[in-house]
Amino acid sequence: MKSSNCISKWKSGHPVLGVTLHLTDPALFELTSILGFDVIWVDMEHHSHSTETVSGLMRAARVGKSDLLVRPGNGEFVQMARLLEAGANGIMYPRCSSVEEAKMAVHHVKFPPKGGRGLDASGPDARYGTLPLVDYLKSANEGTFLVVQIEDEMGLNAAQEIAEVDGVDLLFFGPGDFSLQGGFPGDFKDSRYWEALDRLAVSAKNAGKRWGTPAFSSEHAKKLLDMGAMLITYSSDMTLIRKRLTEIMNEFQALGFRFS
Repeated sequence: MKSSNCISKWKSGHPVLGVTLHLTDPALFELTSILGFDVIWVDMEHHSHSTETVSGLMRAARVGKSDLLVRPGNGEFVQMARLLEAGANGIMYPRCSSVEEAKMAVHHVKFPPKGGRGLDASGPDARYGTLPLVDYLKSANEGTFLVVQIEDEMGLNAAQEIAEVDGVDLLFFGPGDFSLQGGFPGDFKDSRYWEALDRLAVSAKNAGKRWGTPAFSSEHAKKLLDMGAMLITYSSDMTLIRKRLTEIMNEFQALGFRFS
């Protein structure tokens, strides 16, 4: 499979920037990857994409530089191996709240001796069976990454122990669900948001692992980078389109156009 752009940059000490794509036109994935974004985040937790659809989108993205980071639903452990076989560079496991859950995720994304992933070796990640098995197993274990998402107080309390699990490569703070469950939904100026981020950053550092989280602006991203974040995601195609369409409507309303 294509070597991971993110892993290469992390090994060199550089952070990576990703964008979320929800629309399922392969041309959008081609364009984003050709532009050179480090990683495209594909969300199968909250969207109805089939594995077949996502496989085609990942194939389109392989013309460029972008890694593919795919998030299945919580507990969908078997799905993770299928996504890796289809060419995902990374898996984001959501709503992790315990060491046991993190270990289960590792078990399904890593081959023995690190995990217990089942062997097929006939998909694009194995170059459709043309890659020697020894080389395939090595690249699959060392050339892919597991991101574990912390989204509640229970997960945050166990964050360092989760990060210390062999095979967990990066902690990712989910601010939306954390703020919702914490009683300050969407208010990322609340001190509890920054306190939680700091706790996660310290937990990752103590475990010798990287961490990341979404940024809401370049200024916000600068603060996160100063805290040591190594994976920053920014916005999504739907959000960017909605914002620009709203701007167009506002601009043309000033000329007398009316929108129903």
